[in-house]
Amino acid sequence: MKYVVLAIALSMYALVIALPHKKAWFTLAAGLLVTVLGVVSPGRVFSELINWNVLLIYVGSLIIADLFIYSRMPSYLADRIVERAPSLGWAVVFILIMTGLLSAFVENVATVLVMAPIALALSEKMKVDARIFLLGLAVMANLQGTATLVGNPPSMIFAGFAGYSFNDFFFYQGKPSVFFAVQVGMLVGAAFFFWFYRKMGKVKIDLPDEKVVSVVPTLLLVLLVLGLAAISFMHDGFSILSGGFVFALGLVGLGWYVLFQKKSASDTWKLVKSLDWETILFLVGIFVVLGAVSDTGLLEDLSAFLARAVGGNVLLGFVSILLISVLLSGFIDNVPYIIVMLPVAASLSQAMGLKPELYMFALLIGSCLGGNLTPFGASANVVAVGILKKRGTVVGFGQWIRVAGPFTVLTTFASALFVWFVWR
Repeated sequence: MKYVVLAIALSMYALVIALPHKKAWFTLAAGLLVTVLGVVSPGRVFSELINWNVLLIYVGSLIIADLFIYSRMPSYLADRIVERAPSLGWAVVFILIMTGLLSAFVENVATVLVMAPIALALSEKMKVDARIFLLGLAVMANLQGTATLVGNPPSMIFAGFAGYSFNDFFFYQGKPSVFFAVQVGMLVGAAFFFWFYRKMGKVKIDLPDEKVVSVVPTLLLVLLVLGLAAISFMHDGFSILSGGFVFALGLVGLGWYVLFQKKSASDTWKLVKSLDWETILFLVGIFVVLGAVSDTGLLEDLSAFLARAVGGNVLLGFVSILLISVLLSGFIDNVPYIIVMLPVAASLSQAMGLKPELYMFALLIGSCLGGNLTPFGASANVVAVGILKKRGTVVGFGQWIRVAGPFTVLTTFASALFVWFVWR
């Protein structure tokens, strides 16, 4: 049965890589197959294997993110940044930093979509190539999406596996955690992009006045952060209260959208239907398949193989996990990869007498930042390239690599260096 499950898992991964737009169907089919074969029981699938906490947090945060964008608050804030920036170079960097910070709490693709018009308008006014600016939005969004529990699915999956609360992403066991590792990378990334625009002086730019529809979505986002922080203080680890709270907040947002914004049932349904249901279903299937892989002992086999390969060399293990994660995530979806590799990284750390965070943080950072490497390594990249293509500007693979390649290397190295010295 071990080899049957291995064949199913490998086939599923191959199909996901070959046909990423159908990935939810492949993972659900694989999950159904291992259930029918009796590797996992139906009862265990719903009660244990599917991480409902992750799914609830993801759905609730997606709703709040969409409402936040609907409110036009991000565009309003961006305009104020441009007005007060000492130069155009600084304005671009501030916009990129703002994009990253938004992405720590708002879904990456949504962040790029709302910030892209601002970047395009600035590029046109400055008479500069918009490609670097749009590329910067995508990679900074992917970078900061790693920083918090609600930033992206890999961070939620990590929290579920490691039992991390919202606050644990900031400090864990008295040490600075993932958030600060990512901020070190962000500072390096911001300096990298400032280099492109450093010679631009201050020029008066008239942008269309943005009117904020309502501050309610902003308040909901603030409540999300404060509520998750409060739950972390009251309950250690990744409590189901977190998922329930975020989902309930999303429902409150939908209620406000209908009752106070006077939106019709069709408008509300359009918003709900536009949520990333493909990733949600994709996660359901992956959770079930991973349960089968774990039950058959395949993860232990992989962990033992890696332990033999690194031969007790802690630095070699750290660098290997980091580099493999970066390279693979540049070409394949990082969600199934990180789900499979988290228990392997934790087991390898334990076998070598290390804090599990050392290798798990390397895995998380490498798999998330590695998505910046190619124009198809992350959904935000695909969206940025698509926006440019609609305007008649094509971004080739080589063009992307020339900018995103150094950015990925520099930010990953900086974040990893922080993890090594803090958690070694």
